[in-house]
This record gives sequence, C-alpha cells and structure tokens, in this order.
Amino acid sequence: MKKYRNLIYFVLLIIFEEIVFSASIFHSVTNIGYIIGFTIPFAVFLYLITSLKRKWNIFSTYLLTILIISVFIAQLIYYNIYQAIISFYSATNAMGQIWQFSDTILEVALKNWYIILLMLLPLILLIVLHKFKKLDFEGANLKSRILALILGLASQIITVLCILNINNSEIYSNKNLYYNIHSPTIAASRIGIMTTMRLDLQRLAFGFEEKTSETINTDVMEETEISDEEKVEYNSLDIDWDTLIQNEKNSKVKTIYEYMKNTPATNKNEYTGMFEGKNLVVFVAEAFTDLAIDKDVTPTLYKLYSEGFQFDNFYTPIFPVSTADGEYLTDTSLIPKEGTWSLRDVAKNYMPYSYANVFESLGYSSQSYHDHTATYYNRDQYLKGMGYNSYLANGTGLEKRMNLKHWPSSDIDMIDVTTSDYLGKGKFITYYMTVSGHLNYTTVGNNIVNKNWDLVKDLDYSEKAKGYLAAQLELDRAVKLLIERLEEAGELENTVILISGDHYPYGLTLEEINELSDYERDDTFEKHHSIALIWNSEMKEPVKVERLGSSLDILPTMLNLFGIRFDSRFFMGTDLLSSNTEPLVIYSNRSFITDYGRYSSISKKFEPSEKSKENFDTSEYVNKINSVILNKYQISKLILENDFYRVLSNSVNLGI
Repeated sequence: MKKYRNLIYFVLLIIFEEIVFSASIFHSVTNIGYIIGFTIPFAVFLYLITSLKRKWNIFSTYLLTILIISVFIAQLIYYNIYQAIISFYSATNAMGQIWQFSDTILEVALKNWYIILLMLLPLILLIVLHKFKKLDFEGANLKSRILALILGLASQIITVLCILNINNSEIYSNKNLYYNIHSPTIAASRIGIMTTMRLDLQRLAFGFEEKTSETINTDVMEETEISDEEKVEYNSLDIDWDTLIQNEKNSKVKTIYEYMKNTPATNKNEYTGMFEGKNLVVFVAEAFTDLAIDKDVTPTLYKLYSEGFQFDNFYTPIFPVSTADGEYLTDTSLIPKEGTWSLRDVAKNYMPYSYANVFESLGYSSQSYHDHTATYYNRDQYLKGMGYNSYLANGTGLEKRMNLKHWPSSDIDMIDVTTSDYLGKGKFITYYMTVSGHLNYTTVGNNIVNKNWDLVKDLDYSEKAKGYLAAQLELDRAVKLLIERLEEAGELENTVILISGDHYPYGLTLEEINELSDYERDDTFEKHHSIALIWNSEMKEPVKVERLGSSLDILPTMLNLFGIRFDSRFFMGTDLLSSNTEPLVIYSNRSFITDYGRYSSISKKFEPSEKSKENFDTSEYVNKINSVILNKYQISKLILENDFYRVLSNSVNLGI
C-alpha cells in the first residue's frame, strides 16, 4: 500500500477540490460517483508522472498539486464573475487581456478568501506529509505501474458504462453531456470540473459535432392562435425549403434548412415599418441595465424610457465570453458558440442582416466606434466583417481625437468627437460600443466614477452602488449630447436611438444590485433583469411591452420596426412586438424563463408561473423547452461554422 500513497493522494486531492468547488458554486454536490470514477484514471496518470526518480517525483508532485489547485481557484474566480466555466480557448487567447482587470480578479478572490483557503489545504497537507515522510517519493516498479494502469482503465470503463446506462433519457443527461452536447456549466455541475475541462480540450483539439435534438423536424415553438378573420402577414421570405433540402449535399446546411422550414415565422404587427427611412444610432452599453435608469440621477435615460418602448420583462443573461458574447448575440440574434469567441469567428462570414449591411443596401452610410482598445476581442475584425465602413477606437484613430489614456474612457468624449463624421451627410447607421460603465465602481482606479462622484455621493446607497450610477451617468450625459447634436443638425426627428446592455453589472454583489432595484432579485434569474431602450422624438406616447424578451430578440425587433424585408426564421430570437410565438429567455447554462415559469438547469427545478394550470405537465414542458434550446444552440453553431447566410444567398434572394 505504501507504493500507492501518491496515487491515493492525487485521488483525494482532486475529489476534495471538486467537492469544494461544487458546494461553493452550485450549492450542492451531485453525482459524486461519476466524479470519483473519472478522477481515478486521471490520478493514475499523475501517479505515473510522479513515480520516476526521487528528486523529479518531489518536484512534479508539488508542481502538479499547485497546478490543479490553481485551475480550481481560477474556475472559482471566473465563475463568480461570468457565471460560466472558462474554456481552454478563452484561457489561451485572453491572457493579455486578463491582467487589465487584475483588480477585479483580486476583489473576487478576497471576497472568496475562505473558499480559496479551503482549496489550498491539500498543498499544506502535502508539505506536512512530505516533512513527516508519509508520502513515498521513490520510483514505482513496473508491477506497480501496471496495476495502477489496470485500476485506471477499469475505473474509466465502469464509469462510462454507468454514464451510458443510468438515467440517460433526459436531453441534458450525463450521457449526452459526455458524448453529444457541449455545455460546460451543466457538465461541471454533473461530472466535475476536471472531466469537463478534459472534454473541452479534447473537443478543441480534435473537433466536436453535437448531436442535434430529435425534435429538429417538429415545430420548435408552439404558435399562438390567431383568429381566421384576421389577415396576417409574416416576416418571411418566399423560400422553397423542400427544394433546398433536396438539392443540398452538405448535411449540416441541410440540417439548418430543415430547422428553418419547421420554425414558425413571426407575424408583422401594428409597429412594422414604424421607423422606416429613419437613421439609427445603436449603443451596446457596458453593464447597462434598468438599474441605471433614475428620473433624478440619469434624466436622459429616464426620458428615453418614459417616452419610448418600455420593455419591462427584458433580460440580458451573461454568456461565457462576457461583453464579446453579449455584443454578438445582440447584433446577430444567434447564440454564441461555446468554447470559442464567436465575435472573432464570425468576422469572415457574410452577415446580410447586420445593421451596417441592411442599411447600406438602402443607401445609408455606416460607422462604428469604441472608446477602448480597437483589437480587444478582435472587435476590429468583427465590425469590418459586419460591414461597417469605418471603425474608430484606440489604435485605429480615435486616440488622435480624444484622451484614451485613462481607464475607463469617456463616452461623452466619444460622442463629442465623432458626431461630425455622420451628421449633415445623409442617412446613417452609427454603432457605439461604450466602456464608461465598466467596473470597478470605486473612485480609486476608475476615472469615470471619480469624475462623477460628486453627483452621487449623497445618495443613500453603498459606495459601489453609487459608483455604478456614477459610471452610468457618463452614458446618460453622452446620450444627452447626442440628442443635442442631432437637434442642431435637424436630424432628431429622423433618428432612432437604441440602447441595450451587454451583461448585468457583475462588478456589484447581489446585495448591491438589490439596493438599486425596486424589487428583490435572486442570484439565478433576476440578477440578469435589464432593459432595452428604443426611442424617437416623434413618438407621441410610450409603448409598454409586457412580453418576455432578451438581448437575443433585439435585432429582429429592430428590423421589423424599420420595415426591413427579412425572414424571422433566420434568427434565434423573435420580434418582441410579434404575438404568435411563445417568448423565451435563454441563459448560458441553458436555464430558461417562459410565460409558464422558470427552470434552473443546475438544480433541475421548475418554478411555475400563474399561467401554469393545475394539470400542467411540468416534466413534459421542461423537456419540450430544453429541446427548443438545444436546437437553438446547435443551429446557431452550424450557422456560424458554415457561413450559412453566404451559402443561402447563392440560392435565395435575401432582399439585401
């Protein structure tokens, strides 16, 4: 037994880290048998590495212990910020960017110091065991290695057999998570971090094709009945899907065709074409939510809300790549692909329904701006690929017009130095990605919070809650300046302003969020409650929209409002003003909210709403919506990977 102490040590080390992580993040430890089963083969691998020569064995055991603990600590910190599991792709591509937010990492680490201390206990134990010679650092003989290999292989086989044969009927069963579906957050909660990371690395290195839901050939959403007496028109193109399916040789593209054929198009409505012919200014605003709207503190944002479209049941769920994913799904109405940066990958694709391509086809000029680094998340490539004729940021010319040396930079200054590019020069579509609302929300280290502190310091909130408002004040005043410039140029009545956020303000704790909220928010769903502002000065009265919605729904909503000819089946979101499809809010861990209730994929609990009747079949309904969500994830992935719109444009007139 002495020869296997190191093996036992590594098994206990990983299981301990898994338990601490799951208990702290998911608030439960489930499927411990699977975690143990998959841990043993990995521990055998580590044992073989550390059973050569004594000096090497000591060094490698310490090194591997530190690496394993570091992985769990990194995942702990990342999840507490982004509510996701960091992928190998993000980890290897974002190292240069991570250090720009080292203060945030430190803050989260300090807040979770007791969990991190727990995670460090095995290292302390290793030092103690080493000192008292309770570990055998001598090299193992051939027999010991062979027996260890047999143990590891047997454990792997038994665990896989259990995966294949126990409770494998659910869409997000352990079997599907292990073989067919790439959903790291759910996988981590079911089979552990180490196995999830192994699968992620394996799929990144060798590729991975998800198994499409068996419901692909059925209607993905239940249509709302419309009276036969009503004359209904739909946002759809005249597409012969059957012919496309019959002639398509690429099985993946054919799958997309089949999905879209069986997806109901959304109906046109009384707001279709309401803004036809007007200019558009789009803001994807950093950490902007309804928490930033206050009649006294942010009067301009309040004005846009009180006079424009009021989407009160709106959410901006955060996705694994944070701002980049938030921007991608807002601009494309596609769900970001997991394990990569969709913002980077889509740059080479043809995106006919991007704002730039849509409006340029109508004779508009297009321009885009960002008051931070031009290449961050490869945004320079992304915006070029989305069709914008110009992109000014730090590194592509904006630094010559304004001071970009402070962090964060000023949205007001960005508006001030850019409006002359498009005002008075014909119709325009202008895109702003802001940064002034970025964390940390403290006067130390945040240029914008410090700048606006005197305007919020006397409010009855905690320091960071006031800091958040101070940061959003910059956006408020930037929009005010834009409105003034539009009015001076005689373009105010002819311009629509759209403002939406990229994600919730994760620089605030839930307690700080609730200080600013007018109702108590939970950590799973309501923390992500947000708002989208759509405003034009000619609106005679506000339009209150009760329908559930999310960032995924913004693009089709705007295309409908501008009377653009498009096919709503191309998107994963729906027009928020349509009435013939069931609304759906999708979270990055595949939890959801519908009119019938909300479901947590981690706890597997469904909370029914008042709309759910007594005889409501919860299990059947959850399975149905899980299938819908799985299809949307997979079709989004296939659209991205296969440059679908370019392929489709070779056979169909897209109207752009």
